Amino acid sequence: MPDHKKIYVPPGGPPQYRPNPEIYQKMGEENIFQMLEDFYAILEGSEIRHLFPANMRESSKKSGAFFVFLLGGPPLYQQQHGSPMMRQRHIHFTIDETARQVWLRCFHEVLKDAETKYKFPKEHMEGFCQFLDDFSAWMVNTKD
Repeated sequence: MPDHKKIYVPPGGPPQYRPNPEIYQKMGEENIFQMLEDFYAILEGSEIRHLFPANMRESSKKSGAFFVFLLGGPPLYQQQHGSPMMRQRHIHFTIDETARQVWLRCFHEVLKDAETKYKFPKEHMEGFCQFLDDFSAWMVNTKD
């Protein structure tokens, strides 16, 4: 659990929308998993590496299953791990605004070539990035 006595709860609550399901239709499962594997490779070299399990490849698969569902595919995460409850699952880690910004920076890095590399539909990039911004804001549990 975060070192602070009180867990910070961001205003506004979790995102009330999901990215467009056409993303999954255009990318497919394999590309989503590859995108998350590449994202985790970037995270591995980041200053928030300590927040993740030792086996980053396994972590990327778990995250990939979540993103498959999030982007319009089958509920792989729920079938393998139960209800996502992402904020609750991450509450034991100290996630402040600095960590959030690093996470976002790493995600934006992998998204630079996503249209070509993973067949990410360009017309949905802005909405997806907005979701990542809102989702990551909801994960913050510690004030800087």
